[in-house]
Amino acid sequence: MSEIHELTGPEKAPANGGTPDRLIVFLHGLGADGNDLIGLGAILSQVFPQAHFAAPDGPFACDMAPPGMDSGRQWFSMRELDRQKLEDGAEAVTASINAYIDALQSTHGLSSDRVAVIGFSQGTMLALHALPRRTEALAGLVGFSGMLLSPEALADKAVSKTPCLLLHGSDDEVVPPEMTEYAGQALQLAGFDVQAATLGGLGHSIDERGLQLAVEFLARAFGDIDPEQAADLPEEAESSPS
Repeated sequence: MSEIHELTGPEKAPANGGTPDRLIVFLHGLGADGNDLIGLGAILSQVFPQAHFAAPDGPFACDMAPPGMDSGRQWFSMRELDRQKLEDGAEAVTASINAYIDALQSTHGLSSDRVAVIGFSQGTMLALHALPRRTEALAGLVGFSGMLLSPEALADKAVSKTPCLLLHGSDDEVVPPEMTEYAGQALQLAGFDVQAATLGGLGHSIDERGLQLAVEFLARAFGDIDPEQAADLPEEAESSPS
């Protein structure tokens, strides 16, 4: 059994000062930490004032930082881009991130359908690996600039099927944008409710278009608006129908 790492990181309480009615967890990219994404909570809290936001730090120092520089954190090593090693790395921390989510659910008295995850880059890779292995599906996953590490194993390994919105910049030079298209296809074949969109002119980043799509997706996932209302995907999007 994989070691359970006790994860910590910045959190943001509901903007309205009330009891949380939902939880949104951010999973950062390689070489960053929870502070890299927790600021998005201030933006999203304008739409979701009763949301509690949490952004755990990866359990390991990044092993790709230049000597003498702040290493940042990582969820697993990416020094060797071997698919099996990447999958093993994500598997080794899956129990830790799921335990972290479980603990926050317990603390705030929230059911799984009141929890969502937003991942960026390696955080998306981890989320796409870990969330299907949870007993219960969450409300939704928004994955920016990531990839599915083991698409061929998804159908057999998936215990639950969290709805997904996957977004990727067309000019991403870090993670090829076609990785999101492939992930969307694999998720759809495995029976997930998934949409995948490519945002033209965007690099390895999150922009206003992506945040707007994420807000609309989460509002549907949490039942704030009609779940049958379709997302307004950009014309250049590669989309997988749910």
